[in-house]
This record gives sequence, structure tokens and C-alpha cells, in this order.
Amino acid sequence: MQRLGMVMEPESDNAHEVEGVLNPAAVRGPDGQLYLFPRLVADGNYSRIGIARVIFNEAGDPTGVERLGIALEPETDYELLPHGGGGCEDPRITFMETFQRYVMTYTARTALGPRIAVAVSADLFHWQRMGLVKFEPYRGIDFDHVDNKDASFFPVAIPNHAGKMQMALLHRPLFPGTRPEETLGRADDLDLDLDHESIWISYCPMPVGNCAPQHPGLFNSHHRLATPTYPWEMLKIGGGTPPMLTRHGWMIIYHGVHEVDVPGGPKHPLCYSAGVMILSKEQPHRIRYRSAEPVLTPLLHDECHGIVPNVVFPTGIDRRDDIGQPDRFDIYYGMADSRIGVARIDVPEQLPVTE
Repeated sequence: MQRLGMVMEPESDNAHEVEGVLNPAAVRGPDGQLYLFPRLVADGNYSRIGIARVIFNEAGDPTGVERLGIALEPETDYELLPHGGGGCEDPRITFMETFQRYVMTYTARTALGPRIAVAVSADLFHWQRMGLVKFEPYRGIDFDHVDNKDASFFPVAIPNHAGKMQMALLHRPLFPGTRPEETLGRADDLDLDLDHESIWISYCPMPVGNCAPQHPGLFNSHHRLATPTYPWEMLKIGGGTPPMLTRHGWMIIYHGVHEVDVPGGPKHPLCYSAGVMILSKEQPHRIRYRSAEPVLTPLLHDECHGIVPNVVFPTGIDRRDDIGQPDRFDIYYGMADSRIGVARIDVPEQLPVTE
């Protein structure tokens, strides 16, 4: 990836942002302009989801944002904690073509832990909550009663592993013992629990008549998509940007975590990097390509120093059809859980050959 710069950092006099702005959704509005939905973190790790319009220079590169207010803030019982606190965190937004609606997945800080919540909008400025995503068990695996994050929808109905056209959701359940803080020191142990340490793709039937759904639906079909494979992602992998269709298939920019040795630093520091995954257009549960090395890893000062050091965390993606470059994608990412940066990636005519 080619870094384009930082586009958003906390305002010094804004109480909503004293602990950082990070991990935004990115989506084109009905007016064709690009909007970011950053996580705004107030004192005590109290998170809201803001809304901002992206500003571009004459060359078409993003250079900053115009803040427009708050899209969502904790209000419901699944976003508020019993003794104060709560949060709406790390949104991803997909324009669902079938429903002609924007669908936001975000992490709700429930009393039981983080869970995937959904909201919908026709215009990006007015959001209707739909509640928490529900999952049926699968071969003894209970998705419903474990922490879950990093979710995003495909923009169209896709065939599940049985060939049925359904809504599809990428997500990363955090089963006990699978957080990177819990798996430190295990980098050389390749005996992973594949079911419990993977990105999953889950499906639910389309609403009757293809009308806009009134609730997230029950996801009752599941497929294990990807598990940690390479050294840069050995402690954990998770979703990043929503799937975008390219000439090669569905592209996601995902994150991986590994342990690094920083002289004079913490005993077990973590490093969050970003990689590329291409899923088959016809069979999206199949991986066509996966980058053996990260395409973006913390290097800049603002990526290595912040609320959480050594983090690049991709969550927003924008295809640059607006400037006649459909193979160019701008990736918006959190920088050390403190600021928001943007980098571009250009899809090649041929996929690289991997061993």
C-alpha cells in the first residue's frame, strides 16, 4: 500500500475525542460524496460513532474531513453497561443493493461483552437500530454467547456453501483463550484450534420479497473461512474492510496480530498489521489469494505511538470510480487507536503467485 497521509485526529477541545478517533467506516453517500463514520472515544473509553465528510485535493487524494456530528451513541440496553460506560464501536457500512439501504455493523459493548449490532439508513444521516445479530449453534460451536467483533456484510446476496443465495456476514468470534493477549508466547506453536481461532462467514435467508429487513435475521449457516497461517498474523486474525468486488473476486483487507521485540519496551508487545484476501466471486467461501506478508504494517510515528502502540487497523474502503480509477481502492485505517490514516492499493491485472 502507498500511504496518503493522516485525515483525522482528535480535536483538543472536543470532549467526545479525548481518547482518540479511529477505525472508521467509509461509504459513498447518495450525493456521491465520501463519508467517514469514525469511532470517537471519550473519557473512560466511552465510544460514539461520528460522521464526517472527506475533503480531497485537486489530485483526488483525501486530505482531511469536515465533522458533521454523531451518527450513533450508546442508548439501548445492549450499548450501555449497568454501572455506567458503554459504547458503539468500530463500524463498517455496506450499501445493500437489494434493499437500497445502507447497513452498518458495529460493536456494541454489552454487559456480557462485545457483540455485533446492526443499524440501517436510507441517507446516512438517520439510522434505525435493528438489534444484535443472532446465530444458531454449529456442530457444538456456540456463536451467540461469546464475544464477537469485526463484522461486515456482502453488498449482494451470495451463494452459501450449499449454493443457496443468501445474505452473508463476515465475523470473528472471540472464544475464550483466542485473544492475542491470551495467546502471547505461542508463536511457535502451530497447533491451532481452527474452529475457535478463525474468521467465519455466516449466512441467513433473504427477507421475504427482498424488502429491507426489520431485524438482523438468524444466521443459521456457517463456514470457517480463514485461520492464522503466516507469522505476521499468528496470534490472531480478524476482519477489516467490507468485501468489495474486483476483477479477481471479493477483496477484503483484514488484520493480523503478531508479537514483536521492542528493546526497552513491554515484555510482550503486540503488532497489528493488514493483509489482502481475495475470495472467489462464484464461491465466496473459497480463498483465491492471501498475502503471505502484510501490505501495511506500523512504521510511522503515529502508527507506533498512541493509545495502543504498533497498530494499523483497516476498517473503511473506497473504490475510486469517482476519478476514473476503478482498480484503485483507498483504505481508511486506525493509527495506534488514536488517529485515522489512509493508504491506496491498486489491484493488479494478475494475482501474484503464492507458494
